[in-house]
Amino acid sequence: MAIHSREARHGASAKSALRPPALRLEGVRKSYGHVLAVAGVDLTVQEGEFFTLLGPSGSGKTTLLRLIAGFERPDAGTIELAGRDVTSTPPHLRQTNTVFQDYALFPHMTVADNIGYGLRIKGIPKAEREERVQTALSMVRLAGLDKRKPNQLSGGQRQRVALARAVVNEPEVLLLDEPLGALDLKLRQEMQLELKRIQQKVGITFVYVTHDQEEALTMSDRMAVMADGKIEQIGPPVEVYERPATEFVAGFIGISNVLERNGIRFVVRPEKLHMLEEGQEPRSGMTVESGIVEQVVYVGMSTRYIVRLDRGEQLVAVRQNMDAPGQALRYEGRRVRLAWVPGHTYVLDHQRARGESALSEHDTEER
Repeated sequence: MAIHSREARHGASAKSALRPPALRLEGVRKSYGHVLAVAGVDLTVQEGEFFTLLGPSGSGKTTLLRLIAGFERPDAGTIELAGRDVTSTPPHLRQTNTVFQDYALFPHMTVADNIGYGLRIKGIPKAEREERVQTALSMVRLAGLDKRKPNQLSGGQRQRVALARAVVNEPEVLLLDEPLGALDLKLRQEMQLELKRIQQKVGITFVYVTHDQEEALTMSDRMAVMADGKIEQIGPPVEVYERPATEFVAGFIGISNVLERNGIRFVVRPEKLHMLEEGQEPRSGMTVESGIVEQVVYVGMSTRYIVRLDRGEQLVAVRQNMDAPGQALRYEGRRVRLAWVPGHTYVLDHQRARGESALSEHDTEER
């Protein structure tokens, strides 16, 4: 079997720990005229990680991926793959493969021929090539479709063929440039889980580019949030979501409520807010502030309440739809109290972090 599991590919964890990282960038810069696309990025991705580059359009994430692939040359800095400097190495000599959003399948070739194309170019014997193609088809759950042409497949199936074509070559790093962007929402969500399953099975390092926060949170072992060619924060999804390093990260990942009290700026997420019913008392130690519900937005499983605080800020609170249909709408225009646990907030200004206790002092002043 040519496509191996993570254990077979990488051996014991003790040995893997001695290996260099799958990818290392140091001081990588890239400009297009007066536009600085990548502004001195330092990044390390470990072997076998599912690592995501997340950011809005123009943040530099796709340019960074193209630099790793060798499609672009950096103006400064170094790029290493498995400890080897490949900064000046052309794409076809790097141990990488790229999956694009448009899949780039050959329309005149069958599914099997598309998947095996790279192996044929490398001179892999026919028998081994066919075995590896069939293994790849089974891995992406397309067994039996090897004789079809791309135009006979659905969008999700074509995406799987493109993935199989990349994985069958066993690259050191697989680069994925928004490969799910053309799929509908339901299929995209299904493919998120499929991609993660496949990555865990084969153990190849994935570097995934997306502007979709849900994709990044769902699939990543770690993620880097980018803006203006720089990395704002790197960490596991739960850390980036729960403890955003900057106001940009707080605003870009999900919905954030940013408040300032006693000179301290902090974030409280909508799902952490409790909207108190009339006569309902908060739990001991909670911060409570009053306001008016300006808008109620029904979004299926939950409802968003846009609340204007008496102090002037606008907050978003979220509730699961457990009540009878339409009950949420009765809150529009009503006065409410929002409560949250101080420990569920995160201070944005780290230099003032020592003043975090001031949040606790504020707990009861609005009660």
